[in-house]
Amino acid sequence: MFRKRINISTSHEGEIIDITPKVAAAVRESRVQEGLVHLFVQHSTAALTTIEYEPGVLTDLARALSVLAPDNEDYAHNAKWGDGNGRSHVKAALVGPSLTVPITGGALGCGTWQQIVLLELDVNAGRERTIICTVTGE
Repeated sequence: MFRKRINISTSHEGEIIDITPKVAAAVRESRVQEGLVHLFVQHSTAALTTIEYEPGVLTDLARALSVLAPDNEDYAHNAKWGDGNGRSHVKAALVGPSLTVPITGGALGCGTWQQIVLLELDVNAGRERTIICTVTGE
């Protein structure tokens, strides 16, 4: 097993960062030829997924998340903590904190148009995000 922390600096709510090159580098460093890479973001207002990293679909994803957890709703979390990021927690929970990708021939098994992305969902953005990257296999 190989484990590495990937640190990402974010700047604003709704930022979608392609982390595929960093994950691919960790896979190469692990020297695993056949196996899995598991990613877990250690934050409750960020999420991981795959997507075609193209401006139109990135806009579509942001719009879909804002429909599911609208900016102008009242969130119980905001009333309790006063930090205004209730919607951020909801969006992150809907997308999820982890992702597993196969490794084939020492490389990520992503599809042609598929990139691994970190979603910065916190209204109080401008954060350092940590992703635990665990590579298993042979």
